[in-house]
Amino acid sequence: MERPDTVPALLAAARESLLDRGRVLAYRALEREAASLARGLRDLGVRKRDRVALWLPSIPAWLATFAACARLGAIAVSLNTRFRSAEIADIVSRSGCRALVYWPGFRNIDFRGILAACDPQALHSLHARIAYGEGDEPSAYHELVALPPLQDDASDPEAPCVIFTTSGTTRAPKFVLHDQRTVLRHARDVARKFGFAEPGSRVLVTAPFCGVFGFCNAMGTIAADKPLVMSPTFEAAEAAAIVRRHGITHLNCTDDMLAQMLATVPDENPFPSVRFVGYAAFNPALADLPARAGARGVKVVGLYGSSELQALLARQSEHAAPEERGLAGGQLVAAEGEVQARDPETGARLPHGTPGELVFNVPSRMVGYYGNDAATAAATTADGWFRSGDLGYTTSERRFVYLTRLGDALRLSGFLVSPAEIEDILLEHPQVAAAQVVGVDTPSGTRAFAFVIPAAGKPIDEAAILAHCASRLAKYKLPVRVHALAEFPVTPGANATKIQRGKLRELARELASSER
Repeated sequence: MERPDTVPALLAAARESLLDRGRVLAYRALEREAASLARGLRDLGVRKRDRVALWLPSIPAWLATFAACARLGAIAVSLNTRFRSAEIADIVSRSGCRALVYWPGFRNIDFRGILAACDPQALHSLHARIAYGEGDEPSAYHELVALPPLQDDASDPEAPCVIFTTSGTTRAPKFVLHDQRTVLRHARDVARKFGFAEPGSRVLVTAPFCGVFGFCNAMGTIAADKPLVMSPTFEAAEAAAIVRRHGITHLNCTDDMLAQMLATVPDENPFPSVRFVGYAAFNPALADLPARAGARGVKVVGLYGSSELQALLARQSEHAAPEERGLAGGQLVAAEGEVQARDPETGARLPHGTPGELVFNVPSRMVGYYGNDAATAAATTADGWFRSGDLGYTTSERRFVYLTRLGDALRLSGFLVSPAEIEDILLEHPQVAAAQVVGVDTPSGTRAFAFVIPAAGKPIDEAAILAHCASRLAKYKLPVRVHALAEFPVTPGANATKIQRGKLRELARELASSER
């Protein structure tokens, strides 16, 4: 039997179902819902290569809208439900989204108010705002999925289908573009190498679909044609209960998520059905988690991925020694995938075991940064490999260990965030003349810590500045503190004066430690 090579074909060929808060929905029924939604989107003017914003949590409607866009040859632009006005306005404006699908009643968040706070000019391309609702909520979404399914199918393996935003070290988020062939090829590799396709597998997706971590887990499960269990939000106690209630065999999550789940179950062997847990290590305070989980019968393996190369790109072996099993990185899931460590300055390949910039030649690689050919070129080596900007070392042609980011990007709540993005919001406040943001480790994980130089004659009001940030940024990007300095530490140079971010990080650690 020929393998499906488009998203609609993948759903139509599947026999299994997803489970959302007790509701069972067959993948084929999801495909039919997507076909009806595609008709509705087409009637609203969405055409091939148009962009459609998905501002939804992890619910079946997210997958249906993604599949509807794929059927039309349109591109789904994934938005985090935690984004606020500054972020939404920027992404919608620069990507030129024609339609937006959102859930105004989700978690009592004022999504309509957030849209109203955006600069109207930034949303000028947005011709349709489609509200999703449940229960008694008004729902234009359900009016569209009640239409007759669209029989035309413009999906194509080479067609771009989804954009994920990634800040990295740039001032504004970059738009990572993937096509259907890349998404489905990687989904099949994940299904095979993560054991999703094994008999009796049931996968719980803990991370949101708006990022590649949750998205790749979902697509890998569908490609394996195995049951996918999902929830709009992550609640540790509920997630732990789902694992036990539904006999979950596989889950991939962050270290914070796993630690919270384990804390809710006192049993010596809390998750007997789980074959292994893939985890992404973001919280330095949880470095001993693999050992603690292993002592309770939960085998944890380290992972690696990125928006550009997709999540679950590599994984450690569950059969490896405990000290190796928890390391970030592992073996690439694609059989022909290759990884090297190269000197960041010269580009020379480094021997196994020597740290350098990790570069990849893998089939899951993005099409490019949408609308930014210069950034795409900068991320490509002279011989065509992808430059990750990550520091690590190789142990073979297909195995590696990730150490840290080469640059100053912050990893906050599992998301890579540019300090410049937070600094721009700080600079909007009249009390702030200059701003620098660094990361600081706290008991709850890495947080942003802001240093500011006050505007002349205006003492800073830390609470007011934090409130300003809270109205403009997602909660996980908010600085844990705003500390005033007369000047930033700098190093004079022949070409420029550079701010000593290392000294700022040291000061942030001291200030954060003194308050505990």
